[in-house]
Amino acid sequence: MQFRLTDTALQDIEADVAIGFVYEGDDGRIPGIRYWDSLTGGLASEMADRGELTGKYQSVAIVHRPAGARAARMVLVGCGSPDKVSYARWRDCAGSAWRHVRTTGTKSVAVLAPYGSGPDAGVRAVVEGIGLADFEPDVHKSANRKDSRLESVTISAEDGSPGALDRAVATVEAQNRARELVNEPGNLLPPRELATRACSLAENVGLACEVLDEQRMRSMGMGALLGVARASAFEPVMIVIRYRAEDAPSEDSPHLGLVGKAVTFDTGGISIKPSADMHLMKHDMAGGAAMVGAMLAIASLRPRVDVTAVIPSVENMPGGSAQRPGDIVTTMSGKTVEVLNTDAEGRLILADAIAYAKDQGCTHLVDAATLTGAIVVALGTTYTGLFGNDQAWVDQVVKASRAAGEKMWPMPLGEEYTALLDSPVADLANIGPRWGGAVTAAAFLEEFAGDTAWVHLDIAGTAWYEKKAPHAPVGPTGVGVPTLVELALEL
Repeated sequence: MQFRLTDTALQDIEADVAIGFVYEGDDGRIPGIRYWDSLTGGLASEMADRGELTGKYQSVAIVHRPAGARAARMVLVGCGSPDKVSYARWRDCAGSAWRHVRTTGTKSVAVLAPYGSGPDAGVRAVVEGIGLADFEPDVHKSANRKDSRLESVTISAEDGSPGALDRAVATVEAQNRARELVNEPGNLLPPRELATRACSLAENVGLACEVLDEQRMRSMGMGALLGVARASAFEPVMIVIRYRAEDAPSEDSPHLGLVGKAVTFDTGGISIKPSADMHLMKHDMAGGAAMVGAMLAIASLRPRVDVTAVIPSVENMPGGSAQRPGDIVTTMSGKTVEVLNTDAEGRLILADAIAYAKDQGCTHLVDAATLTGAIVVALGTTYTGLFGNDQAWVDQVVKASRAAGEKMWPMPLGEEYTALLDSPVADLANIGPRWGGAVTAAAFLEEFAGDTAWVHLDIAGTAWYEKKAPHAPVGPTGVGVPTLVELALEL
């Protein structure tokens, strides 16, 4: 689809559907429901009196053939109280409006940037909201697919900048590419195929891509990663994507390292998972997919910072050659690990990937992984858990997440948690006791980050929509991509 900006009033834009934002009440600061009377021939007030148009968050009302506008239909989407509006709300409301009419043959949409958002934030919210809402995970259906026919979106924003539009388009396209990868099942996207697709996407936008094979990783001592992959018929790989800024940074400039877990299917290995919902373990590579997506947007937006993505990819299977509980592996860093649970495999492959990223000169690290069920117990499916070893770096990532409209919650770390990983036979164990599992998993990774500024994003609860939302279908979210893009631009 094509997005474009205009200073033409919404009512003067010819389109199949016009979208407007409404709020609960009218306190004089932000126009309420009656603002839309002139564009609907007075129907907005009538619908409000009947309870059809309330302004409640993500509620939708449709006016057919609005008397005051050229569009064939007008969709009015509720944003809730004016005191609660935010960039993320505007984005999700734009998505809700589009999902409501997505399969009705609509080819063209006109949208009035949300009032009070600021021109650039409003433009970004509309682009990302509609672009993300247009995603559907039914690509492998042979019939009854929910296809969209949307061709163009025109945004009415008097002061909207082309730069904001370009940034939003790059971000949403990258996030959807990540979602497409996460949506693929394990039989169609084993590690080598993921590498092929990732490199094809990267090279199409001018990025360098390298794939380390099993022999290369063995020569570098990546025993933790290779131990996880032992029983799979599919060989492990490590995907390395490099972006180099055109304006050469100074020697003391940051080098951003993005590390993403990409277990293309996770049975748990010998410590096998219950069969219920195991099919969802195809999305255990969402962290790696987020890094691929982020690099695509970074290539388009050209920030003045070097960025290297490191994506370790394996399949975790049981079998005669599988890693056993009690095995001891030696990581690339030289640290030894006692494997107490083979289903705690993500931290093992990330340990070697973090060491490799540091070896490549990365000075600031962010890893993302569907790492623990414990983070879902702690935060549910709303917030991503965020851990880090450097407060300034943690603050910067949190700031980027807020600017990007993603919810991330800082979690604790400390030597008390690291001590829970003590092993009598190795440098550390790959799991701690039952309680605080998300924290001990992060503490494990912290051991390999060392003195390098590092943040860990546990996206186990936020990488997948378990239920259909007004603005999104069940399936992958692409979480992390907007924050990482914002972070690179800030750096």
